[in-house]
Amino acid sequence: MHEHFMKIAIEEAKKGFGTVSPNPLVGAVLVKDGEILGKGYHQIYGGPHAEVNAISNASISENTTLYVTLEPCSHYGKTPPCTELIIKSKIKKCVIATLDPNPLVSGRGIKQLKDAGVEVIVGVLEKEATDLNKVFFKFIKEKTPYLFLKTGITLDGKIATSNYSSQWITNSLAREKVEKYRNFFSGVLVGANTVIQDNPSLTCKTSGNRNPYRLILDKDLIIDESYKVITNNSDRKTFIITDEKNINKDIFKKLKEIFFIQFITFSENEDLKEILKKIGSYNIDSILIEGGSGVISSFFKKDLLDGGEIMIAPKILGDNSAIPFISGFSPLNIDDCINLKNIKINLYGDNIGFEFYKEEGCLPV
Repeated sequence: MHEHFMKIAIEEAKKGFGTVSPNPLVGAVLVKDGEILGKGYHQIYGGPHAEVNAISNASISENTTLYVTLEPCSHYGKTPPCTELIIKSKIKKCVIATLDPNPLVSGRGIKQLKDAGVEVIVGVLEKEATDLNKVFFKFIKEKTPYLFLKTGITLDGKIATSNYSSQWITNSLAREKVEKYRNFFSGVLVGANTVIQDNPSLTCKTSGNRNPYRLILDKDLIIDESYKVITNNSDRKTFIITDEKNINKDIFKKLKEIFFIQFITFSENEDLKEILKKIGSYNIDSILIEGGSGVISSFFKKDLLDGGEIMIAPKILGDNSAIPFISGFSPLNIDDCINLKNIKINLYGDNIGFEFYKEEGCLPV
């Protein structure tokens, strides 16, 4: 019975996709005598939490059981503590899927509930609830974004022809999945060469969904106001990541003052991990890595990816000068190859997606 209602709470939590980060996805269900009295989920960052919405949607709350996918908060943040409302509502039992890794909360919410006489059960569908918030769990612990690769390739591993023609390798079904990724992850990252060759907007084209932060790795600051990611910046979510030596360039000042581009600079001694922590300081909790080849190769070489999906179309270029999706490795033994783990296979008509993760469990996208 507990698992049944927790599954409903998890489905409620998923409704917060694209609107709650960097907060976690949370769902709650209020039950009495096997009947659901109220459901709720965390709908928007800074808004009421799932427990509040579930309780407010119910006609009664006394002597009920509350199912919630994440430990209720016990501190004042953007909203009051949920534990206070649960206790005030005279809820008899609280069934929790998983503890909150946030040190401000972890274990304290449960203690407050128990001290007030609320029966607490922890660990119902814990794995499913943890998978739901892989991004949040990593970010709250490490303050560095969750990194997920997306790339579309031909059967012979190319992302573009020798003259950079690439639209479209994958089919429309695969591209619909990409839009879901752009809505789910806080940021999308490409290199300067991708901006120059493809002139992408890096927005989410699905109606009503938020746009991700647009992150451009441009060490030498070679892009200018000719590109969509620069001119279409009314939301001021375009970031350029560049060498600190470029601060005094005229284009740096122009992009910052006229087009409101935000800059993250790095020194020659800083590596990708340090740059990622700077990105995380802007509350960007997750990044969709979209390439191109140099960017993808860098993240594989540093073993920084938490997961990804490689979408393969039944097309063959057969051209050694075409652009590979990854390069710069020289293994002499097949055992030294990059071995993707925790694989999930997705089908998009005649396209195949290889979804992979560093740790077990899939994102709920």
